[in-house]
Amino acid sequence: MLDHVSIGVRDTDASKRFYDAALQPLGYSCLSQSPGSLGYGAEAVELWVNEAARPVPADTSSGLHFCVAAPTRASVDAFHAAAPRKGGKDNGRPGLRAAYGDNYYAAFVIDPDGYRLEAYCGKAE
Repeated sequence: MLDHVSIGVRDTDASKRFYDAALQPLGYSCLSQSPGSLGYGAEAVELWVNEAARPVPADTSSGLHFCVAAPTRASVDAFHAAAPRKGGKDNGRPGLRAAYGDNYYAAFVIDPDGYRLEAYCGKAE
C-alpha cells in the first residue's frame, strides 16, 4: 500500500550516521543523497530522511513507529547493536515476541530525533 515514508529530522549528518549503521545489517543503504535529504532502501528508496525546520516532536506514547523487514534474526541483533553506537537508543532488546506470533523476532530502537524503529524477522531459525 505505501510507496515510501518521509520523516523530518534536525540534522541529516547525524541521521545518516545512525541510519547507515542501523539499516546496513538489514540489507538497506542510502540510495539517494542531496543536501538535506537522504533516501534509504534496498532497490528503491522507501524511507526519506529530510532536514526539516520543525520535525515532529518525539512522543513515545503516540504509538507511532516504523517496522523494517529483516532477512534473519541475526540481522535483527546487528540492527539493535549498531543503533546505540551511532546516536540511537535501545527501546527493546532482540527476542521473540510470542504475543505477536510464534516466530515474531524483533528489536526496537529510537533514532537521534526520537522516531521509534522496529526490525522484524518472521522466519523460524
